[in-house]
Order: sequence, then structure tokens, then C-alpha cells
Amino acid sequence: MTGSIALAFGLAALAWVLVLGDLLRRHRPAWHWYLAGYPVTACRVLFTWRKVALLNDLSVSRRPPRGLLGDLVVKGDPLRPVTPRISFPRATRMGLTATVRLHAGQTPATYLKAADALVHAWRVHAVRVTSPERGLVLLTATASDPLARPGLASAPAALLSALIGVLENGGAWVMDLRLVPHWLIAGATRSGKSTLLARLITQLAPQPVALIGIDCKGGMELGLFTERLSALTTCRREAVAVLTALVVDMQERMHVCRTAGVRSIWELPDKLRPVPVVVIVDELAELYLSDGRRESRAEAEQCSTLLLRLAQLGAALGMHLVVAGQRVGSDLGPGVTALRAQLGGRICHRVNDPGTAEMTLGDLNKDAVVVAQSITAEEQGVAVCTGPDGGWSRSRSHLTSAEEAMATARKHAAMTPVLPAVDRALAALEGGSQ
Repeated sequence: MTGSIALAFGLAALAWVLVLGDLLRRHRPAWHWYLAGYPVTACRVLFTWRKVALLNDLSVSRRPPRGLLGDLVVKGDPLRPVTPRISFPRATRMGLTATVRLHAGQTPATYLKAADALVHAWRVHAVRVTSPERGLVLLTATASDPLARPGLASAPAALLSALIGVLENGGAWVMDLRLVPHWLIAGATRSGKSTLLARLITQLAPQPVALIGIDCKGGMELGLFTERLSALTTCRREAVAVLTALVVDMQERMHVCRTAGVRSIWELPDKLRPVPVVVIVDELAELYLSDGRRESRAEAEQCSTLLLRLAQLGAALGMHLVVAGQRVGSDLGPGVTALRAQLGGRICHRVNDPGTAEMTLGDLNKDAVVVAQSITAEEQGVAVCTGPDGGWSRSRSHLTSAEEAMATARKHAAMTPVLPAVDRALAALEGGSQ
């Protein structure tokens, strides 16, 4: 009788633990990871490390695999391989990190090749291999994919800062234009590029900034947010006029800063500080492509020069570029490569050709290019983005419908700043075309 009661209590306790664990997993995944997932995974890392290191050529022998026997070179198996030392795994919000000290002659490339083996041995979603300093490798394991069901991350509101989505480590994905003033966004059709731009406009709409849209696809994308845009151009001829006006305005801002003896508008008093301007370009290729006519080539060259000047000089003057396109390559013209060099922030969604991924991320990190090319068509909104520290991360933008973005733009339409130079340029263009 006593045994039956004890068994019943044991089963009830087990059921309660399972139910509680399931609730934690669904509603408090971080708590579930710290209480249950991390201890088990940490033990798995420590107990499997020696075997994984041996099977993936991470261990080295104190004796060379070849020796001299008279005049003959004899090849044999390494004797008594020594496993690299690994630190005790440290818990992170949704994973863990461990540091490995390299043997003499080893490079992080060997550990990069063994990343998949570590994923299976530790039963985690992904393992990232980085080298924070010479002689060390940092292994960062992610327990589950936070991008599969991205929750609403949070970040403190700041001027020219936009909460875009979530990073693969569960943190907030923030585009801070004060920290990284210019951005390049690449992505094929239905990869999530337009959703990201909608999210960006939604986040910047409540802020005291001027938004200018350049959408040479007839305004099909950015035209939805006209009520919050200080100007919208729908053809390259209008884009040239607006960009020219912005360059003139930029020179006036230089004069104000020089007169006040400061090096940026952010050092000016509030009453003298001009409004920040964010220029959003959708489909960059439309500004660079030419049909062979002299006028068309001249317009493309003008756009290239004006965008480059804004990117080179605009950061300290409160002028920022966010340039998006399906195809970004040197075949669009030499100006694209020069512009790319000035766009410190990079975001690459799924692309149709390796050249665009290489053009977007290749000059920053070769590993990021490989990860970007592995994004599938089902992973809409997933991208590889760069961080202010020079690193990179997989990320996913929050789903922002066109209706939500339009409602936000309409709600904050009264905050739309007036840019007299831009208005005059567009009015002169309309007057000249009549």
C-alpha cells in the first residue's frame, strides 16, 4: 500500500515537472534554457569534447607523423594525440560559449570545418567559430533558432535609431544611423527587403527626421508612405533634382558648422541644428542603368556622383543613406563599387546570384557570404547583417504589413518636415516640363 502511494506521488510529481517544463519552454524559453537546457548541454560539451576533437583533427601529437629510418621516411599514425584545452561552457541567453586554446601551428580554419560536427555532438542549432585574439578560438553555440518564431524584441528609443527585428542570439536588431550612418540592403524579390524598409519607415515616422523616398519603379513601394515623406521621386530625372538640392543643402550645413566652429551638426545648439534627413532608395539599379542615349547616361552619372557625395560627406551633417536593391554588382558601373565602400552597414537577404552576396558582404567577411547564400526561399525576412563592431549575425525583421506602415505614416503625417530646397527643385522641374 505504501509503495503504491509513493509510486502515485512520484508519477504525479513527474507529470507536474513535465507540464511545468512545457509551460516554461513555450512562455519563458530563456528560463527553461537556464534551468534545464544549459546544464545538460554543458555536460554534453565537456564529455564529448575529447572524442570530437580526435575525430575532426583538432588534436595534435607531440611526435611528428613521419620519422627517419636510415635514409627512408617512415609514415605512421600520430601517437598520444593531445586534445586542445577548452574552458568551462558559459551560459548565454539562448546558448553557451566556450574558449579553446589553440596548439602551436593550428588555425581557426580547422575549427570552422568541424562546426557541423560540434552541432551534432552537442545537439544544438548552430555553432559559430570566431577568433577574438591570437591563439584562441571562441565557440558560440545557439540552442535553438530564434529566427524561426521571432518574438518582439525591445530596445530603448533614440533619435535615428530603428528597432528592425531580432538577432540569432535573441537580442534586438537595431539600425542606429547615428552609429552607422549609411546602409546597403540587398535581397531578391520576396526575400523580405520591402518589409524591412516598411519597418524602418514605421520606426522613423514618429521621430523628428525628414524622410525622402527615391523609388524609380513608379513609387509602387515607397508611394504607400507619401504622407510621411518630405519628398518622393518616381523617376530618375526627379531623383537627380532632389539629390542635387540635398547636396546644396549639405553645403549650407557645412557653412553653418564652420561658422559655429564645430565639426558636426550634433555639436550645434538645438535652435541652430538642421533637421536630420534619411534618403531611402528602393531599387538602386534603376538609378544606374542606361538605355544608351546621351541623356540617359548623363542622368546615371549624375545620380552616381550625387549619391557618392552624400555618402562621403553627409554623416556629420545629418544626412543618411539607406540604399536597397535586388542586384548590386560592378556591372552597374564603377560608381556602385565606390558607393558601396561608403555604406558601412550591410544587410543581405536571399539573393539570386553569388555576386550580389559577395558585393554586399565580401569585403567585410567571407563567412558571412556563405551564410547569406544558404538562406532559403522559405526564410522570408531572414538576412545576414553587420554590426557596429565589424562582426555579423543572422537576423530577421519583424513582420510589418503595408497597412500597418501606412497607418503609422498617416498618424505622424503632421511631423513631416518641410525642406524648402527640395520643394523648389521639384517645383522647378514641374515648371520646366510644362
